[in-house]
Amino acid sequence: MASPEIDALTQALARLPGLGPRSARRAVLHLLKKRETALDPLRAALDAVGDRLTACATCGNIDTTNPCGICTDQRRDMRLLCVVEEVADLWALDRSRLFPGHFHVLGGKLSALDGVRPEDLSIDLLVRRIAAGGIDEVVLAMNATLEGQTTAHYIAERIEAFPVRVTQLAHGLPVGGELDYLDEGTLAQALRARRPVG
Repeated sequence: MASPEIDALTQALARLPGLGPRSARRAVLHLLKKRETALDPLRAALDAVGDRLTACATCGNIDTTNPCGICTDQRRDMRLLCVVEEVADLWALDRSRLFPGHFHVLGGKLSALDGVRPEDLSIDLLVRRIAAGGIDEVVLAMNATLEGQTTAHYIAERIEAFPVRVTQLAHGLPVGGELDYLDEGTLAQALRARRPVG
């Protein structure tokens, strides 16, 4: 039997995405065995970030500063704005180091089934950012789901009056993908986006 404190730690870890009770128990055992090299640094990192974690008022990113490090980075191209559904999407794109511009996090996607309406997302803030000027291109980097594409279409309509180029991430066959392993939606998108050879 574990102590109530160890049990509480296990339960807290089990609530994290991607970790179930079994994985959480393994993580707790690792932390206990490697106290100096794993538990103490983790505790220090959580303490350091816990009180300072905040949402960026400009883009919606999660950081310890407001505005966030991406919004204040002078090396980034202010004319490019990439719109994503969630902070995780921003972090994934930023990790690739392929997009040199700024970001805007919607905080979700439109979904009639889940009751998510345009006013539930930061679409109005996005429109105000574009209306303020200085942006030449808006990249709609929504997930390739029905809700993601509905959200992208809605945003494109909302900003069509502004003098900005609106683009979208390419969808279709992944490099190395085999046709018989792909879902129908991916195949349909690949067929719709076909282009001439050569």
